[in-house]
Amino acid sequence: MSSLLRGEEMCLAQLFLQSGSAYDCISELGELGLVEFRDLNPSVTAFQRKHVNEIKKCEEMERILGYLLREVKKADISLPERDVNPVAPLPKHVMAIMEQLQRLEVELGEVTRNKEKLQRNLLELTEYTHMLRITRNFVQRAAEREPLQVQYEEFPFLEKETVMDYSSMQRLGAKLGFISGLIQRVKIEAFERMLWRVCKGYTILSYAEVEEYLENPDTGEPTKCVVFLISYWGDQIGQKVKKICDCYHCHVYPYPSSNEERNDVVEGLRTRIQDLHTVLNRTEDYLRQVLIKASESVYTWVIQVKKMKAIYYILNLCSFDVTNKCLIAEVWCPVNDIPTLRRALEEGSRKSGATVPSFVNRIPTSDTPPTLIRTNKFTSGFQNIVDAYGVGSYREVNPAPFTIITFPFLFAVMFGDLGHGVIMALFAAWMVLCENNRKLKNTRNEIWNTFFEGRYIILMMGLFSIYTGLIYNDCFSKSLNIFGSGWSVKAMGWKKEDMHENRFLTLDPNVTGVFKGPYPLGIDPIWNLASNRLTFLNSYKMKMSVILGIIHMSFGVVLSTYNYLHFRKKYNLYLVFLPELLFLLCLFGYLVFMILYKWLAFSAKDSRNAPSILIHFINMFLMQGDGLQPLYPGQTGLQIFLVVIAVLSVPVLLLGKPVYLYWLHNGSHRLGLYRGYERVRRNSEEELYLMRAHDMEEGSSHSDLSSSGENTTEEFDFADELLHQAIHTIEYCLGCVSNTASYLRLWALSLAHAQLSEVLWAMVMRVGLRMDSSLGVLFLVPVFGLFAVLTVSILLVMEGLSAFLHALRLHWVEFQNKFYGGTGVKFCPFAFSLLPSSFEHDGLL
Repeated sequence: MSSLLRGEEMCLAQLFLQSGSAYDCISELGELGLVEFRDLNPSVTAFQRKHVNEIKKCEEMERILGYLLREVKKADISLPERDVNPVAPLPKHVMAIMEQLQRLEVELGEVTRNKEKLQRNLLELTEYTHMLRITRNFVQRAAEREPLQVQYEEFPFLEKETVMDYSSMQRLGAKLGFISGLIQRVKIEAFERMLWRVCKGYTILSYAEVEEYLENPDTGEPTKCVVFLISYWGDQIGQKVKKICDCYHCHVYPYPSSNEERNDVVEGLRTRIQDLHTVLNRTEDYLRQVLIKASESVYTWVIQVKKMKAIYYILNLCSFDVTNKCLIAEVWCPVNDIPTLRRALEEGSRKSGATVPSFVNRIPTSDTPPTLIRTNKFTSGFQNIVDAYGVGSYREVNPAPFTIITFPFLFAVMFGDLGHGVIMALFAAWMVLCENNRKLKNTRNEIWNTFFEGRYIILMMGLFSIYTGLIYNDCFSKSLNIFGSGWSVKAMGWKKEDMHENRFLTLDPNVTGVFKGPYPLGIDPIWNLASNRLTFLNSYKMKMSVILGIIHMSFGVVLSTYNYLHFRKKYNLYLVFLPELLFLLCLFGYLVFMILYKWLAFSAKDSRNAPSILIHFINMFLMQGDGLQPLYPGQTGLQIFLVVIAVLSVPVLLLGKPVYLYWLHNGSHRLGLYRGYERVRRNSEEELYLMRAHDMEEGSSHSDLSSSGENTTEEFDFADELLHQAIHTIEYCLGCVSNTASYLRLWALSLAHAQLSEVLWAMVMRVGLRMDSSLGVLFLVPVFGLFAVLTVSILLVMEGLSAFLHALRLHWVEFQNKFYGGTGVKFCPFAFSLLPSSFEHDGLL
């Protein structure tokens, strides 16, 4: 809990790694994820570092692994379970892995190329078969037609012979030629127009569509193709036709000169296609066996290469000592993990067989350490909400432990509905129970991943919504009469005539027996039937929002004291915290007091004489109100006293801290003391620095005291400090007003959610429930389905998101700015489990 509240205590340490054991030591640290490495070679480019060649080898292996994974995914082969976590391979085993991957790549590449070549040949033979079959139909249709109506003067006997009889034309010496092939269906119209325009009508184009889809060799997608046959006159026209076919990427095949040749070609094609199918099936089987064998080890190789590349990257951050026999690294490490760090270095040295062990040495530093807050699967979601505002400064109070309660509670105040809360809680509970399901965890849907990562937040919001739904007594816009209403109609003595003649009747609580007492839990269910229900809930929720807001902001101001005490700035307790708290409580805390006092002091009998709190609060600032009825005796004097205290706290907040710091740096620097360290003789300057470093980790600040033993002080700018404090004072004083008004969003969104739920019930469910015919039950089924869809989409998703964003704003702006700086740097440990993978990003794993 201490780590979650304030973060881990960090230190800067030096690692002295022997050259022979550095690789194994870094591997052990990567498995544990304890330290964050600093770059000791910032001026050296990435291509000039020592292990750049090893990193290039790792990148080459990653390229081969990416190729293997794409082929495995293309073959629809499932990878084995990812339960294995192999250690990083030793440098002497890297070449064996590299050779194995290269051999597998060459083998897979050859088989894949052979398969693609066979598929291309099969496609060409299939297209040729379709072309011969369809062009035969062209010949048969031409032979069955009547003799040609148009006579050619040069060849008067053409009525007796087929137009397509190429041998006859050749015997006469005519230059009539044929070009046949296939073209994509989308190009046939443009192809026909181009032939007509270029060839001036000296061609005859016949075409027909292939019934089945053929694979496009370029894209691999199935496409519709058209078989065409072009009869042309003359060699020049033939050259033009061939060029047009090339431009439109037509697949041209030789056209047989006779039916006998056609039959021979078709028979040969049939035999070749059967042989190709046999060879292709065997090739695919062999390719699948190779991929299955590769898939068994590919995940292990991916992990090993990723770890190996990360180790060499870390080694490039280290520097050599003067003897070039020892690597020196600087790391940020939690103080509590120093013993574990030593054991990891000893284990790495033992595995490598080094004669000289590696060791760690803690060093002093004036740099601000990174912030480490340990979380688990429950607290990580709430910590992410805080970190989205800003990573906490080192060792300052972390709002996350309090956000675990306040965030879902404020959400539920705006979302309060028992039925909606149950649905949300059940949905989140299902995600929690199935959190180890790989299909749910490893999806590429970003929206689903957002919901799944925040499953515990949704669960808490659903549970708190159930609670506030019980308080509001609201379940799908209907009230639950669990304990029986505290109001009685019988005591009013109404007759049946009164019931029928009057649409609205008023229950008077002053009549004996009408009001028996408050409802045990939440709002009485009779208010759901009242005509003035909205007026009552408006007043109740508005005042409740103000009370919750003042308590929330006051709690944030109180939390700032933990920062002041920890960082040993006790003067801020008197010069910052006390004026802020007095200003807030004297004005807005008094408003809460008036609300509670009015609730307790005025009953139903004298409620008509109760004064307006808003008018009294405005007159409190105007110093007026003598003619108004007081809320309690001595009200005017107390209000004047509170206003005076609030006004006097403003100059104290504005000038107190700058004046004190000015006196501290200009009046007390002659003491020349730094926490008394210089008054005691030390054995070495190193010990003095270590004690100062420890003091910095405990939270002392150099801005408050002298900063060195040579009686030198840090530069202090009074104008800068005064300007900073003036901005803070203006922001805080105005923020108290605006932030209090901002909490009224609790009232507004709660009212909006309740009204939307009521409108949805009235316009959908009530229509189905009012049907009293025999078809009413059947009609109720689609009505309930529509009601469920609208409830989930509008009230749960849209309204839930709206309430979530407003609760987020209340925590970031109204609560956290009272004590939380959020200017720190997050601790990013070197851990193999946290390293990103390009294969996972591309969806290959």
